[in-house]
Amino acid sequence: MTLTSCPPRPCKSMRFVLFFCCCMLMTASYTNGQTLTDFIVVDQFGYRPDAEKIAVIRNPETGFDEDLSFTPGATYALVNSQTGELVFQGVPLQWNNGQTDASSGDQAWWFDFSEFKESGVYYVWDQEQDVRSFEFVIADEVYAEVLKQAVRTFYYQRAGYAKEAPYTDAAWSDGASHLGAMQDPESRKYDEALFSTVERDLRGGRYDAGDYNKYTPLTSSYVIEMLRSYGENPAVWGDNYCLPYSENGIPDLMDEAKWGLDYLLRLQEPDGSMISIVSLDHGAPPSSAGGQSLYGGVNTISALAGAAAFAHGAKIFGDLNMADYSDQLLASAVKAWDWADQNPSVIWRNNDAAFNSVGIGAGQQETDDYGRFAYKMRAAIYLFEVTGESKYREFIDANYADIHLMLWNFAFPFEQENQEALLYYASLSQATPSVAQDIQSTYRAAMESENNFGALNDERDPYTSFLKDYVWGSNGTKSKKGLMFSDYVQHGVNVTRDEESMRAAERYIHYVHGLNPLNFCYLSNMFQHGADHGVTQFYHAWFDDGTDWDIAGVSKFGPAPGFLVGGANPTYDWDGCCPSGCSGNACDATLRDMIRAQPAQKAYHDFNTSWPMNSWSLSENSGGYQMAYIRLLSKFVTAEAVASTVCERVTNPLSVDGLEEVLLLFPNPSADYLQTNSEVPLEVTVYTVSGQQVMKASLSKEQPLDIGNVDPGVYVVRIFRLGKQSEMRVIIE
Repeated sequence: MTLTSCPPRPCKSMRFVLFFCCCMLMTASYTNGQTLTDFIVVDQFGYRPDAEKIAVIRNPETGFDEDLSFTPGATYALVNSQTGELVFQGVPLQWNNGQTDASSGDQAWWFDFSEFKESGVYYVWDQEQDVRSFEFVIADEVYAEVLKQAVRTFYYQRAGYAKEAPYTDAAWSDGASHLGAMQDPESRKYDEALFSTVERDLRGGRYDAGDYNKYTPLTSSYVIEMLRSYGENPAVWGDNYCLPYSENGIPDLMDEAKWGLDYLLRLQEPDGSMISIVSLDHGAPPSSAGGQSLYGGVNTISALAGAAAFAHGAKIFGDLNMADYSDQLLASAVKAWDWADQNPSVIWRNNDAAFNSVGIGAGQQETDDYGRFAYKMRAAIYLFEVTGESKYREFIDANYADIHLMLWNFAFPFEQENQEALLYYASLSQATPSVAQDIQSTYRAAMESENNFGALNDERDPYTSFLKDYVWGSNGTKSKKGLMFSDYVQHGVNVTRDEESMRAAERYIHYVHGLNPLNFCYLSNMFQHGADHGVTQFYHAWFDDGTDWDIAGVSKFGPAPGFLVGGANPTYDWDGCCPSGCSGNACDATLRDMIRAQPAQKAYHDFNTSWPMNSWSLSENSGGYQMAYIRLLSKFVTAEAVASTVCERVTNPLSVDGLEEVLLLFPNPSADYLQTNSEVPLEVTVYTVSGQQVMKASLSKEQPLDIGNVDPGVYVVRIFRLGKQSEMRVIIE
């Protein structure tokens, strides 16, 4: 029993070969004679052939599993799961002379199989204890499908945009949200909600996180990350992610960036200022939300954030030969900069009684003086690049030393965006040479600190991806820590350490994918895309507790795949009204105390309960986390791998022309039965993925299909009704 309480999933699929490898992945079950164990952890998706490959063997000393113990055998093997062949053997090496790591509560050993490079599907086997890890893939294209699913989450987050077949599974189909009366196209000002004279068309944009509110500074930040991701390596971004705008000649990630920029343009006032927030009603699914949309006041940070996004957008879309759009963005960037420069301290706080804005939004979009200054620095850098005007360079050169990297000679992940912006300036041919040199040398020295290259050299983390502070959003922080190392390479800080830096950066990807003390993939519902044990539920208004989208493998649908959740957070706490003042709502002291008692890396629970348990500080998604992870992951995906990604468009799974409903099979995965919602009788045949028939049945309307005698694995269910045939893939546990 683990703190995460997540059921493993029964199959690993491989897209680089034309077969499926099916296996039971239950902790108490056996496959090929070995028992699966939580004590051997790996990247559940896998590894690139030439990359470092380390499996971590763990013995829990403190935390929820401290009553368990594991001592590895003397010899470990890498086993080809298709043939059973032992392809590599080695001795597990003890981490840090057997010391217990405080951040995880574990002792650890490493089984390093980096020198093995042959593509295939494998697992790590403890020959003496006869236990093994989850299966994983070794292949050049191992992360291409993961990247696609992670990018597709921005499609699900679009406000005012339908999610329909053939671009999504029926489980996550929904009409366009927030387009009704007095909603986004007729949004009204927060303090004049009754007056049509203040109506603004503020449709579009995205739900920022698990809440549906749209925050201007946050939107601008992740749009910049999209633009930077593309600008760093255009070749790895495909136009084939199975989205409505795929194959339109623009990489899908840039379609997502443009959707965000188009929304930001609607927020700009004629004087150049920017509306700070649009507060939306919530519902599951999003199209069911019928409440009014209200927008907040303008403020300096929103104008500066918008200026930065517009300016960098002008550069990137100019490179994409979209000259008119680039010109529009540049004009808006200049207007936003000019307004902010003339109005440097305009403050507006949402959800704040002092601003008469209680109930507008959830998180706070306002910042402090340093936050405004940092946004202005970013805006100046991107405006200087695209315009070449000296006034922007003069601002940078006069003020760059006040960015914390320079002020403190210190680099850390909480300011990765500010650090990277300075490095970007230093890379521009028109940058002042002495300033560029100062930035480069300061970053080089700062990365030599004990928490950066020092921690890498000392191998301070048994799970290989050291992070000093685990707080709210630690997976986003982990991703930014990885980016700090890849930034070192991207901007040529010290080419002699490029290989070492990228090895360090990739380790943070492995952590997110399962190389952690929970043996847990922090991406949602990726069980049909290569993960085995991970996020089944997370805090999100659509995939809410108790809805059809609640829990993968339990609820009718489960949540959509690919969302990165916040992650381990030892500062988690319930609402202040607990334990007894929450109007009858449940305060679960056992759960709260269990989470808070964990070592930092184990302080997570797979749940999505809202107030007063406030699961959002652990399990909520965020556009910011998502883009930091996507940008880092893209460093390890090749153009060839992206090109090989197949767009398997859904054709209304199990729908039949002429019927209004979409026929569903649920739950999926299932161990006992598959339920249908059909209003007419069905003929059902179940096949293995290789085409062998395993069962056939005739069902009356809404009759479940009994699959209790079918062996676990991945199957194709073929449905015949009303003279038409459809099929879908299901997982049987």
